[in-house]
Amino acid sequence: QVQIAESGGGLVQPGGPLRLSCAASGRISSIYVMGWYRQAPGKQRELVAAITSGGRANYADSVKGRFTISRDNAKNTVYLQMNSLKPEDTAVYYCNVNFYSGGESWGQGTQVTVSS
Repeated sequence: QVQIAESGGGLVQPGGPLRLSCAASGRISSIYVMGWYRQAPGKQRELVAAITSGGRANYADSVKGRFTISRDNAKNTVYLQMNSLKPEDTAVYYCNVNFYSGGESWGQGTQVTVSS
């Protein structure tokens, strides 16, 4: 069984920073891609950023230049550094882990609220 533990969400003022962390543990095989998705009220879940085990990253256009994804393969952990946050970044952020075996796991989500 795989456990996904997310942390770092909260309330932040517009323009401020926030850092999310996600650690995978348990009976896991090699992890291929780790990523972050978000879902705002009334909207579909969307990809924010993802990174492969080799370090190749991709971002949603809306966060390019503001968000940075990174990972520690030894710790099965992925981070999302979010800078210059905007109210439209408000959403529940979900960690997603894809394995070389083909399976995937999701975290329970962490709320990010950008408001003054």
